[in-house]
Amino acid sequence: MIRLPALTPLEHLAFVAAGLLTYVVVTRVRRQRRHPYAALAWVMGIAAFPYLGLPLFLVFGTRKVVRPATLRQPAPAGPWAALAPPWATRLLAALGVAEARPQAVVRFESDGDAALAQLQAVIGSARHTLDICTYVLGDDEVGAAVAAALAERSRTGVRVRLLVDSIGSLKSAHSHDALLKSAGVRTRLFMPALGRPGRGRVNLRNHRKLLIADGEIVWSGGRNLANEYFIGRAGEPAWLDLSFAAQGALAAQAQALFDGDWRVARGARQALRRGYAERFARQESGQQDHAEAAPQAPAQGGALAQWVPSGPDFHEDILHALLVSSAFHAQERLLLATPYFVPDEGLQEALVLAAKRGLQITLLLPRRSNHRLADWARGRAVRELVEAGVDVRLLPAMLHAKAVVVDDVLALCGSANLDSRSLFINYEAMAAFYGRAQIDWLAGWINGHAAAGEPASAEPPSWLRDIGEGMVATLAFQL
Repeated sequence: MIRLPALTPLEHLAFVAAGLLTYVVVTRVRRQRRHPYAALAWVMGIAAFPYLGLPLFLVFGTRKVVRPATLRQPAPAGPWAALAPPWATRLLAALGVAEARPQAVVRFESDGDAALAQLQAVIGSARHTLDICTYVLGDDEVGAAVAAALAERSRTGVRVRLLVDSIGSLKSAHSHDALLKSAGVRTRLFMPALGRPGRGRVNLRNHRKLLIADGEIVWSGGRNLANEYFIGRAGEPAWLDLSFAAQGALAAQAQALFDGDWRVARGARQALRRGYAERFARQESGQQDHAEAAPQAPAQGGALAQWVPSGPDFHEDILHALLVSSAFHAQERLLLATPYFVPDEGLQEALVLAAKRGLQITLLLPRRSNHRLADWARGRAVRELVEAGVDVRLLPAMLHAKAVVVDDVLALCGSANLDSRSLFINYEAMAAFYGRAQIDWLAGWINGHAAAGEPASAEPPSWLRDIGEGMVATLAFQL
């Protein structure tokens, strides 16, 4: 029988002190900024349960892989600068985001079958390189179809690289290895749970969805590569989701993101400093790998757009900063669609104040998502918004789309949910669109589904539900 060592009260206090000192070193010396409620939860956990809390913090507590200095971009000054709101483009430039550029073509897809056909078309268009980053690669019909298409491209001489998150695809990441490896597809798992410590932290997940063909065409949005996002699972309809394909500078910017993530998956921590910053700088100076055409206005059917990335590989919490700024700068409307709504105090307060000053805010949520804890965690925030005048609509179907529309000047679509995990922990990427056609399309999609939704109630819950929501809220920063 194994006997655990007995500790004296003094030894126990010393272990608690060492645990709290470890927390201070990691969060303060390494400048791991976090919100007060998250800091309080970790401190209380380490103090009350040091033998469990400290290991959990060491595994899940790190929020940034590295904190390189922000490579501030010059203020937008191109011929298209006047087509985007200065408050947004200047903020993003200050946070190191590459300047918005015109796209030749942008096409959204809300129908799952059409989105799958669009995805297959982008894969089939690749002639030289094909890079794919996904959170989930399903062991199902869609996953098999995508794997087969990647293998076919690789056999024709296209260099194919597949990056899959190790936790998101925990059950299916190796399902297609035999086919892919035999065809010459290069695959990597992003930060394996049991990998080398130098690769990063288990808690830092890559949630980006990117497929780039020849550095010229990008397919992205909220969809993972599995049945539920396109055709539905047995006996269940496909989830409500959005994706898009774009031809233009968005593809080059997405390529820079992918290249950095590919190096991180290999374990090259310093690739972040040498990858994103230099590639974005080359884009700004016109020296990126795929040269752009001479400056011109967006073509018909195209749009002015830019990537808004966020995650442990960036010094700032870029998406969160843009969302809070949007709430304060919007003059008429703010439309939001997300499957999981677990905002931090800063974003929640910004939305409440925007509603109180008369802004029309519509928040689209599923009545019941595939993550029950997230549904419980959102309760208090949703009721506070409804009381402030926000039109919160609950859909009977599972909504997985992530989109934001600000007045008639800005729209976002991509991988990030409106929760603390997406905004502060995950590797995420949203495309910002400034073209009126793209803004109107996304606004029409959100409003159309909102009209079919059920208004959320501000009625107080039962005391048992209220206690349950409070307990779940203590872990909200990890949901």
